Amino acid sequence: MDLRVVDWSKQFLDRLKGVTDPQKKRIIIGSEFIEAFKSEAKNISNTKFLAQGTLYPDVIESGAQASAESASKDLTVGAANIKLHHNVGGLPAELGFELVEPLRDLFKDEVRVVGEYLGLPEDVVWRHPFPGPGLAVRIIGDITPDRLEILRAADEILID
Repeated sequence: MDLRVVDWSKQFLDRLKGVTDPQKKRIIIGSEFIEAFKSEAKNISNTKFLAQGTLYPDVIESGAQASAESASKDLTVGAANIKLHHNVGGLPAELGFELVEPLRDLFKDEVRVVGEYLGLPEDVVWRHPFPGPGLAVRIIGDITPDRLEILRAADEILID
């Protein structure tokens, strides 16, 4: 599998400098996420898709319309916007790729059942998800490398 790791931390920090509003942070993170993907995709021939692990709670909290399949779960369709998620309401309108979200209609416990069914390693299926983009909104005020390190260390202590 041709996995690519892109360090976009400078671009994220530059764009987030001085931004304190959590919703604005989420929108910037979504936009920069796509820019990072587009930048690397230029190096891969015939890139057509962006696959991401959006889960149903992301959709609900972002107030996005649920799919017909999700609606069959008898949950509120088009819930109130609790917060944007960088991968739902935070994405720019024009992606330039087809968005693939195979887990969009599933809750985390359902995703873990799928992972077990597929035979994924237990430590992968049951690992605690790292907040990733959520770090920026957990920091009150300006985001700095020092504040990110403190928060990462605190998160690790909590998980341990």
